This record gives sequence, structure tokens and C-alpha cells, in this order.
Amino acid sequence: MRAFAALLVLLLLSAGAVLFVVKTPYGPARETFVEIPSGVGTVGIAQRLKQQGIIRSDTAFEVYRQLAGGTLKAGEYRFDHPLKLGDVYRRIARGDVYTVTVLVPEGFNIFDIAQAVQAAGLASAADFLQAEEHDTALIEDLSPRAKTLEGYLFPDTYKFSRHQTPQQMVAAMVRRFRQMATKLGLIPAGGFPGDRTSYDVPRTVTMASLIEKEVNVDAERGLVGGVFVNRLAAGMPLATDPSVIYAALLAGRWRGTIYQSDLQFDSPYNTYRHAGLPPGPIANPGVAALKAAMHPAATNYLYFVADAQGHSQFSVDLKEHARQVQAFREAEKQVLAGRQ
Repeated sequence: MRAFAALLVLLLLSAGAVLFVVKTPYGPARETFVEIPSGVGTVGIAQRLKQQGIIRSDTAFEVYRQLAGGTLKAGEYRFDHPLKLGDVYRRIARGDVYTVTVLVPEGFNIFDIAQAVQAAGLASAADFLQAEEHDTALIEDLSPRAKTLEGYLFPDTYKFSRHQTPQQMVAAMVRRFRQMATKLGLIPAGGFPGDRTSYDVPRTVTMASLIEKEVNVDAERGLVGGVFVNRLAAGMPLATDPSVIYAALLAGRWRGTIYQSDLQFDSPYNTYRHAGLPPGPIANPGVAALKAAMHPAATNYLYFVADAQGHSQFSVDLKEHARQVQAFREAEKQVLAGRQ
């Protein structure tokens, strides 16, 4: 009888210990990262978690794995407060790895993206720019003469691990471009060298980048594309301010506003001095701008200017355009006067 009572007490104590290990939160009070490489089994994962102070018992973790089932995912995990053993297990089974978000809005150029990557603490802007300039083989089938990846780093919200390299980041952005360009019909399904497309991809992406930077209203992008097509057909310079800004950025001379010297600066990207499209994209266009470049509106417009509300006003001749520019300036003066 005494032996039975002792055994019962022992069982109760063991059950209590198990419940304590499983149900009582344990772990670091400060940010701790645990890297789980591919191919590491449950034993190795449990040992890493215990060594890093994430769980009390590696044995308990292994037992929990046998009972819960599922597959544990490789990756880097972040812990910053005590958790129950089951919560730790479920996080790794879900593959809830730690990532850093990088937002790339439509119209960001390579310099903007490089700064966003640096601000996220993933890499220096210089290293990112070096990667996007060096890895042009990623788009060699689409734009054989491209000097950088400008235009092909698709705008999106990206989640990167802390250990991903700039080369891996630009590759992810180019993959996203290929996915969206295929969906739009800009490049054929697969997008492999030798596949045929009805579009001149470098020309279309360059046109889309100008449209992206020139207008904010999606419904007007096709009209702006039509203006550019008409000006090109007439042999007129495109005369777009964003191209002047980009030329200054490339030369390291951008001062935050356009000066007369910028308009006169001799760069192939300066569309005031050089007719035709610039030699490459000046930003990374989104879906609406790509659509507008692929399907520009058929009009006889040759000019456009933004009004006080940010919409574009279109005209067919210089006289009408001059009236609209004057109206815009007057409206701008009234807005400034109202703020004083």
C-alpha cells in the first residue's frame, strides 16, 4: 500500500513537472534570435532553443513534437518575451520566421530603393546600388543593353530576412517584375530567352517610367502615354522634368530643385536637350504605368500640365498649352496667398 502511495505521489509530481514545463511561459526578456538551418532535426532544433534560453527542456520539446506532429521550418526566429513551450513549437511549425519589411512604392528609382534598404538595416545603400548595377544578367533576355536594373525592380512590399544579400534582394524584385509583366502580357509566359513578345520591352518599360513620374492619377496615365507617343512621332523632345532630375541624380548634382543649369546639362537622360526616349528607365513603374505604356490613348494631344488639384490638363497646340500653364500659375499663386 505504501509502495502504491509512493508511486502515485511520484506520478503526480511527474505530471506536475510536465505541466509546469509545458504550460509555464519561459524565455528571454530581451530580443533574441535563433537561426535554424535547413536539415536540422528536432533534436538539433531543441538543443539550439535550449542553448539560447528559449525553452527549459529540450527533452520536453522533443516529446511535444512526437505528440503534436507537423514539420518544423528552417529560418531565423525572433523571441522577445517568455512563451509557453507549445507556442514556441507552433511558431516554428508555422514557419513564422523573422523578416524585415521594405516598401517600394511605384515610381521609386534605384537610389530611393537603396535608401529604403539601408533604412531597414539590411544593407548599405552603396552595396545595394552595386548589386543592382552588377547583376544586369537578371534581365539580359529582356534588356540586353541595360546598364542597371532600373525599371525592373518591381514596386511592392518585400519581406527579407536579416541575412539576405543585396544580390538576393534585387533578384526577388526582378522575379516580381517578371511575374507582373507576364500577367500583363508585356513578356510571354515563362519569359525565357528566345520567347517572342509583341512589345519592345526596354522601350515600354522606359516609357512607363516616364509616365509613372509624370502623373499620379491612374485614369490619366494612358493620355500622358499618348502625348509621349505623339511627340516622339513628331520628332519633338519629350521635355519631361523627371528625366532632368534623374540625369542630375546620376551625375551626383541633384540639389532638390531644377535649375536652369540642370535643363542645359548634357546628359542622354535630359529629354529637354535630346529628342526621343532616354537610354533607359528613370524609375520603377507599377502596373498602371506599364498598362499605359503598352496601351497609350490615341489622341492628338501634344502637351499637358498639372492643375491645382493635381490632375493633368491636355492640349493640342502650344497656344492652348500656354493658356493652361498660365491658369495653373495663377491658381498656384492663389493657393500660396491663402496660406499666408
